[in-house]
Amino acid sequence: MKVLIKYMLCSLLLLGGVAEIVAQDRRDKEQTYIMPAPYEVPKIQIKNPAKKPKNVILMIGDGMSLMHIYSAWTANKGKLFLENASATGLSKTYCLDQLITDSGAGGTAIATGQKTKYHFVGVDSLGRPLTTILDVAKAQGKSTGVAVTCRLWDATPADFCCHNTDRDAEEAIIADYVTCGVDYVFGGGAKLFENRTDGRNIFHELKRAGYKTPRSWEELAQMQSGRVFAVVDSVDTPLPAERGDLLARASLKGIELLSQNKEGFVLMIEGSQLDDYGHFNDLDLLMQETHDFDKTVGRVLEWVAEDGETLLIVTADHETGGLTLVGGNKDEGKIVCKFSTGGHSGVMVPVYAFGPGAENFTGIYENTDIFHKVRQALGI
Repeated sequence: MKVLIKYMLCSLLLLGGVAEIVAQDRRDKEQTYIMPAPYEVPKIQIKNPAKKPKNVILMIGDGMSLMHIYSAWTANKGKLFLENASATGLSKTYCLDQLITDSGAGGTAIATGQKTKYHFVGVDSLGRPLTTILDVAKAQGKSTGVAVTCRLWDATPADFCCHNTDRDAEEAIIADYVTCGVDYVFGGGAKLFENRTDGRNIFHELKRAGYKTPRSWEELAQMQSGRVFAVVDSVDTPLPAERGDLLARASLKGIELLSQNKEGFVLMIEGSQLDDYGHFNDLDLLMQETHDFDKTVGRVLEWVAEDGETLLIVTADHETGGLTLVGGNKDEGKIVCKFSTGGHSGVMVPVYAFGPGAENFTGIYENTDIFHKVRQALGI
């Protein structure tokens, strides 16, 4: 019942200003979180690393800063899968026209190697479509994919697949997926794929474009090959406690399908709802989502270590909530935190890398450099 109430509350908050009212009431007040069930984190190492990667997996924790990670590390009694990374760096997140970016401009910089304006997705400052890292990989004969826990009209998946000067142009963004060329897509947002104001049924168009369109995890799990576009919820996927390890399962399913291409693949995975709970200033849900993302990182790491030809990069597009860890006890898995904003803040965000080519991701650099470093690692 508690999970259902929280899920209903989050759905209501997404509708408008109620989110800011609730967040203001929580802001700058100490919140305590004690992790109910800490998880084990083994050491993961690559057995037979290749000299250069054939595949790249890019994982984005939306709104995730070092403070989110250190808070999650403390709550899990001093361990996270992220610590298996062999290289770490810092990314500068400002966008072309604002110091404090959003997921549209922040994600576009990572996806395309160019900074753009606030709220733009997949386009330059003049609104011209940009070539994404998925487009580049496709041109090299690789397969491509996206797996997220949010609605697919949200900014981050749109940054990699769509093109618009307004991230809120939701129906237009969804329509762009028909011609995006990506081989595997997983997320929510079914309500804008059909019953649209323009009368189009995007599911029908995707099928005509050669996609299989499963509408549930159970249907997706049966897919063995081909191009797959899975939209499993009307808007976002449920809360972490309700959906379980869905992001990990969807990510590994994408890897299973995409890795059938002998030329390799590039896959973007997003822990989308970290951003929402940062906006809501809800420490409990934020830690649940951060730990779900870290456990997904762990499942992907295990595959990457076994494969030996895959570069894994984990980063964020910006920070959300102005989270500060002000107290707690690592041995008890207890944290005490405050939030300073219901929006985004301007801190640099971490970049973690694991696998062949990871050494190129150390240092301090622009978020746009991630795109170029991936191209360099793939020899493009």
